[in-house]
Amino acid sequence: MDIEQKQAEHIDYFVKQASNLKGTALSTVIVEATSHPSLFAFSEIIAASNVLELEGTENSASLDLLRMFAYGTWSEYKSAADRLPQLVPDQVLKLKQLTVLTLAETNKVLPYDLLMQELDVTNVRELEDFLINDCMYVGIVRGKLDQLRRCFEVQFAAGRDLRPGQLGSMIQTLANWLSTSENLLVSIQEKIKWADTMSEIDKKHKKEVDERVEEVKKTLSLKADVEFRGHEEIFSEHGGVMDFEEDRSSRPKRSRVGWLTSELRSCP
Repeated sequence: MDIEQKQAEHIDYFVKQASNLKGTALSTVIVEATSHPSLFAFSEIIAASNVLELEGTENSASLDLLRMFAYGTWSEYKSAADRLPQLVPDQVLKLKQLTVLTLAETNKVLPYDLLMQELDVTNVRELEDFLINDCMYVGIVRGKLDQLRRCFEVQFAAGRDLRPGQLGSMIQTLANWLSTSENLLVSIQEKIKWADTMSEIDKKHKKEVDERVEEVKKTLSLKADVEFRGHEEIFSEHGGVMDFEEDRSSRPKRSRVGWLTSELRSCP
């Protein structure tokens, strides 16, 4: 079961308890809720009508204490301790855990010196034990302890209740994020369009080059064929001369003696 589901179940339980009680009995429920080891959100309990009715009564300090756990830190409690109920050890632990969450909202690298000051911790060993056993094992934060740099690198931190007036600031932050995202999307789309255009140009250029290469190949092939045929004709002509010469050389020659004998015989 994840931390969000646990939160929802615990919140639902304490809201039902607060809705059925009044006055001093509500103070007991508030102490129980702010001491619960798995409850870190309190705005729904504050919104219960019976709890809001504590404002201005002799039990209003319990409502102020509940608001401190919803929005405040350990150092803020110490500054207002004279007008708030004294905390039991489980409440002290809870408020220090919530203090870590508040610090992690705006800083993802928390120096040990800052943490020790905000949590009233006197040495690094005690601080690291608190972060490991009471924060990371509980599941409200994840991160890395860097002893060399003396800091806690936050990778995840559970959210706290929104402070009064913080919703408007959050809406503005989200609106700015949305505007930035839309502008980034337009830029990405333009780059994609440009890349597609360049791809088409490259394809067209490649096609033209391939066609030109084919034309050159055909021209060279035709030229080679013509030259080859020319050589064949020359070789054929040389062959005819040679044949003629061979024919002449193969004819029988008449001897001069035979010729003279024939001539003498013909004389009277």
